Amino acid sequence: MKILILNWRCPKNPLSGGAEKVTFEHVKAWTKKGQDITWLSGNYPHGKKFEIIDTVKIYRFGDPITIYILAPFIYWLKFKADFDLVIDEIHGLPFLIPLWSYKSKKLAYIHEVAQEIWDEMFSFPINIFGKLYEKIYFFFYKNTPFLTGSPSTKKDLIKYGIPEKNITIIPHGLFLNPLNKIPKKGKKLTLIFISRLVKMKGIEETLKIFSLVKEKVKNVQFFVVGDGEKKYINYLKQQTRKLKIEADVRFFGYVGDQQKTILLQTSHFLIHTSVREGFGLVVTEANSQGTPVIVYDSPGLRDVVKNGINGYQIAKGDVEKMTDKIVEVFDDKKIYNYLVKKSIEYAKSFDWQKITEQSYNFIKFLTL
Repeated sequence: MKILILNWRCPKNPLSGGAEKVTFEHVKAWTKKGQDITWLSGNYPHGKKFEIIDTVKIYRFGDPITIYILAPFIYWLKFKADFDLVIDEIHGLPFLIPLWSYKSKKLAYIHEVAQEIWDEMFSFPINIFGKLYEKIYFFFYKNTPFLTGSPSTKKDLIKYGIPEKNITIIPHGLFLNPLNKIPKKGKKLTLIFISRLVKMKGIEETLKIFSLVKEKVKNVQFFVVGDGEKKYINYLKQQTRKLKIEADVRFFGYVGDQQKTILLQTSHFLIHTSVREGFGLVVTEANSQGTPVIVYDSPGLRDVVKNGINGYQIAKGDVEKMTDKIVEVFDDKKIYNYLVKKSIEYAKSFDWQKITEQSYNFIKFLTL
């Protein structure tokens, strides 16, 4: 099969996130089975217009916004519409492939329906336009198969008019090697946050929660892992000073998998207060290193957090209850050790080999 992936970013884009990482894991597995994969995306500063990464052909044109306009012309004029399957990866904005890629089979791949993310990331009137456009464009996809990673996103798609029979769920796999034994953790209560540092991911909420935890537990520290815009990171550091937690919060920036595993094994809890996720990838990563999670009951996160097994879900915005839960579980060593053990067991179920086999069989079925 010849397959075209349409994504606003490519795997090498410095701003690429979990969505691109997950997609690339699927397509690498497909190429090993002989599939011919082309990935079309917007370019980034100093990015090459073409390169091959793990046998996947990467083409970059325009930028991550203008690529939505350029894609139909590139499909017809450069690629001559010579693809068996076109995959439209939707990140708030769609490529609208049902309107122009009629020579190929089609698949929409979506990690989350944006909804309130528009309000978190953009001010008026862009947020209003974004939410309105999202309600409109799904109309064109009613006859298009959808692939997503979580039941929460499936539920949202149905609400927007996509027939349930057209939606397939395949979860994301685990990128870190799960531990085979319980890690040793220090006596200092250590919390960790891992995500790109943007408002919608809830980092500001976690700083407030940490400040409340510090009022109850004196020997405590907070690791903040992830990159973001310098202006926003400076703002977050300013917030730590206002909350009087500056000395106990460490901003690590982006870290590789090796350092991430060390930080996770050291931490007692991963805290995640995102308003919405496509799939709680960071949850399974934390669990794999023996770290239970305490998260907001948000779409995507609620799908991978089993209360009392690998962590706990707390109602969105209830910083006091989340604070109490962190302190309560940390103080009860029997419950905490049970969570650590079960977290590792749970993470092992997210095996990439099995998951990519599912996705490969799915795309084969689509092109029959």
